[in-house]
Amino acid sequence: MMKMSFEVTARKLFGLKYERLARTLFLDLVVFWGLHISGLQVEIAPFILYLMSGAFSGGVMWQALSSGDNRTNLENMFMLPFEGRSLVFFYVAALGAYTLLTKTAGLLAVVWAVSRWSWVEILGSVLCALAAVAVVSCLYPLRLGRTDAYAFYVWPERRRRTVKVHHRCSVWRYLFRYLMAHKNYLVNTAAMWGVACVLPVLLGQMEARFVLSIGFAILSLNTPLCILLSCDPALEQAVRFLPGQGRAFCIPYCLFLFGFDLTADIIFLCSWQLQIGGVILLHILTAVTFALLSAAGSVLLEWYCPIQGWKIESDLWHHPRKYVVPAVMLLLAGLVSMF
Repeated sequence: MMKMSFEVTARKLFGLKYERLARTLFLDLVVFWGLHISGLQVEIAPFILYLMSGAFSGGVMWQALSSGDNRTNLENMFMLPFEGRSLVFFYVAALGAYTLLTKTAGLLAVVWAVSRWSWVEILGSVLCALAAVAVVSCLYPLRLGRTDAYAFYVWPERRRRTVKVHHRCSVWRYLFRYLMAHKNYLVNTAAMWGVACVLPVLLGQMEARFVLSIGFAILSLNTPLCILLSCDPALEQAVRFLPGQGRAFCIPYCLFLFGFDLTADIIFLCSWQLQIGGVILLHILTAVTFALLSAAGSVLLEWYCPIQGWKIESDLWHHPRKYVVPAVMLLLAGLVSMF
């Protein structure tokens, strides 16, 4: 019975015959071999390797445990007789395997391909990832102050009884309500603003005309805010169902993303001015342009190419499509630096 809980969760994440796992591992192998034969080499300290492996794996594992899409599976398991420790072990083992084999493996494939590592360092990075998954699995239940199997159940949010009625619909109101209902989106945005503060320290050795546009491209990588249609299929259907809703939704959504992207770019410019100096009006205009282009690109991708077929929210956060807009922005940054 308990092994069945592993099978149910694993097949939901990897596919009925584990075809998604095989496809993902094959793509990781292709990426590793492609980068390896390209000759690209980046010097990365072992401590940074261990930190990336542990922090990334721990973050993905926490997202997987927090995903509301696992609620149905657990509800079905709770209906049958179960032994608490065994259920927790096999459930966590399935999510841990998902984290390590589909997410961490991709990161390590890239890192291992572009740097030279000994077997000791490779083993150390794997052990750090395993340790991070184990630690998160132990810490996650404590957020509710309990240690039984029900601590892993994502309880539905309680709705307030009194709801203010608005006679006019507002996309802006929806976007901000959605943001306040998903605090992890705010945490991710705050983290990007923190990255904007430290980027001048990392990139300050180069000239501003080469680096600032690259910084703007990096700061466009704010995944959660760029997948609002993908993560809510019901909203996507509602927006597409009525005539004229595409324009009514996409324009406010684009301005919404533009505001957050521009805020990150302004923080980056202020940090650059305080630490290095030399910010001019042209740099401010470049920040506005990059923020607007990245916001428009993200909205166009959501409208024409929404992510479908995902199993849990972590699939959305780490989908390869998240790199399309930043990659285009990096290419544009290279062109801008030339002129």
